[in-house]
Amino acid sequence: MTRGLNRNQLKYIAIAAMVMDHVAWAFFPLSMWQGQALHFVGRLTGPIMAFFLAEGYLHTRSPGKYAARLAVFALLSWPTFSYFETGRWFGPYFGVIYTLLLGLLAVWIWDRAPVHVVCKVLLIGGLCWLSKWGDWPYFDVLWPLVLVMFRDETWKKRLLFVLITAVAWYWCMRLYHPWQRGLFNAGIFAAPALLFLAYNGERGSAAPFHRWFFYVFYPAHLLALGLLRWVW
Repeated sequence: MTRGLNRNQLKYIAIAAMVMDHVAWAFFPLSMWQGQALHFVGRLTGPIMAFFLAEGYLHTRSPGKYAARLAVFALLSWPTFSYFETGRWFGPYFGVIYTLLLGLLAVWIWDRAPVHVVCKVLLIGGLCWLSKWGDWPYFDVLWPLVLVMFRDETWKKRLLFVLITAVAWYWCMRLYHPWQRGLFNAGIFAAPALLFLAYNGERGSAAPFHRWFFYVFYPAHLLALGLLRWVW
């Protein structure tokens, strides 16, 4: 029996954590222990998705098709994410698929773009700036970037992944006053532990369902939660 968790299992953990996080934002204030607990689990989502974005880039036969798929679903999920967040359909708020698309473009630029390294750094900096309108801004660009940059240097990429996670924790904690409201952000450190200690490196089932589930589920669950939040 294979030990550990495969790629599909970890993706579904991230999806479940995402739903818990969104339920908490919609219905449980941070002053409640339920809100803190749900958000604590929800901190798993961004790092795990970024990790498997890098894995997807390294294993895909066509980065262009991968980027096109992300672009299509980033556009489709824009109104539902905006509605969930604000009650308006087309505000300046994009979901995590948008940020992951920027992360993929950053990875592609660093790995394959035929331009000078200074140009690469400037372009990636621009993508980081654009990510501020997405969910998990900055970090869902930087996490996959270091994983691909140091793909053959296990300890270096893991160390940098953890350092970026620590910066993400600090950056998030600065947003909350008093600081006790942001205690849930400590849950982000569970993501590297899961990825580096529990992931067995296997893909799991290659059935199309596992490939497409997140793309369809993401806007659908945002629409359902948004309607419950603003209409019900």
